[in-house]
Amino acid sequence: MITNKPRFDEALRRFDEANSEDPTIEIADGKHYPKEVLYAHRMSACLGRVAPDASEALQLAARCQHIRRWSIPRNAFPMDTAGYHKWRNSLKRLHAELAGQIMQEVGYDAEIIGRVQTLLQKQQLKTDPEMQLLEDVICLVFLEYYFLDFAKQYPEEKVIDIVQKTWRKMTPQGHALALQLDMPASAQALVAKALA
Repeated sequence: MITNKPRFDEALRRFDEANSEDPTIEIADGKHYPKEVLYAHRMSACLGRVAPDASEALQLAARCQHIRRWSIPRNAFPMDTAGYHKWRNSLKRLHAELAGQIMQEVGYDAEIIGRVQTLLQKQQLKTDPEMQLLEDVICLVFLEYYFLDFAKQYPEEKVIDIVQKTWRKMTPQGHALALQLDMPASAQALVAKALA
């Protein structure tokens, strides 16, 4: 339940405004969008389908999950596994910090700000049902909208490994929803291979 709709709507607007500065443009349904604005709206829409009664904190976290992600490019870190993890951890801190600033400016209290920041930093993934639900939504959005383009960039064995890692992060409900996604045949074939 949203406790204060104008404040909630203003937070979403401010998240979108921050993401609208993304220099990467993507096309969806014939329209041009800054990449992270499009991603944020896809996250909100997916959460709305999967959990229409999601808490206010979870709805906010879904919308700002990649806020200003382009600010810390992957190539700012070594291109190895350790560098990848450092990059991801830096992004989590950035997202939590920016979301907290915006939420404070629009009038949220420390408790809900802290909750959104916890969700964005993926704390207690396996023990926090809301965190796990957010992870399901992240994985579903990836599989539905980004997986095929991602798969084209890498050898099949790496793609299969990524699908298997993605699958391990998801709940049984997330698995069921993923298998219902309307993915192209080539994407479905890769997922089937990964799960075989």
